[in-house]
Amino acid sequence: MSTDLSLHHRRRAPTPAEMAAIPWLALLGANERERAEHELKVGDALTGDFVCRIGRPVTYWFGVVDGLLKMSSDSPDGHSMTFTGVPPGGWFGEGTALKREPYRYNIQALRKSVVAGLPVDTFHWLLDHSIGFNRFVMNQLNERLGQFIAAREIDRMANPEVRVARSLAALFNPVLYPGVGELLRITQQELAYLVGLSRQRVNEALTALATQGAIRVEYGGLRVLDLTALRANVFQTS
Repeated sequence: MSTDLSLHHRRRAPTPAEMAAIPWLALLGANERERAEHELKVGDALTGDFVCRIGRPVTYWFGVVDGLLKMSSDSPDGHSMTFTGVPPGGWFGEGTALKREPYRYNIQALRKSVVAGLPVDTFHWLLDHSIGFNRFVMNQLNERLGQFIAAREIDRMANPEVRVARSLAALFNPVLYPGVGELLRITQQELAYLVGLSRQRVNEALTALATQGAIRVEYGGLRVLDLTALRANVFQTS
């Protein structure tokens, strides 16, 4: 983790381009949007920085403007368990913000990232005043439930092709991560961290999926060619 100023102490006002990358702002009325834009902050997270830590009180509702984060927890035996990655456009922690409870997971930057934060009091104010914001949060909660059910299924899969396919499909979710589009900027090592496999096994799985026409490996990332197939797990061979 960085030994410089914490992410909280590096917060700043977002640039116009960063503001434009926040998907739910367009759903707000004029007065609601004015308040949200005034309250929003962004921070430049360095590799290894923690955005949220287990047991800490919730102060912001967070989203990824650029970069890649991972959501994880510590098991009783001291091992870290990764739940999912959070690519650009993804907002997370709405359940924790709703209940104003301490975090039950860690959120950490896998690479240099730009993270946006909306103060939790403003989050609740928008819930009280904006129908559009309420719908966005409800869709988030619904998609998140499906995501974690799928993550439990992925944990039980022995076939690395299937694990990588299903994990990639989750990262290309257009509702949770509208900033990704068709190209996910991720390295094989970063994907290995998220999937829980070695880099070599991930490389073999990506090669197989590319041969089958599901993805294309490009410079600096992965392009999905058949998201439906990745989700349906039609490539499973065992």
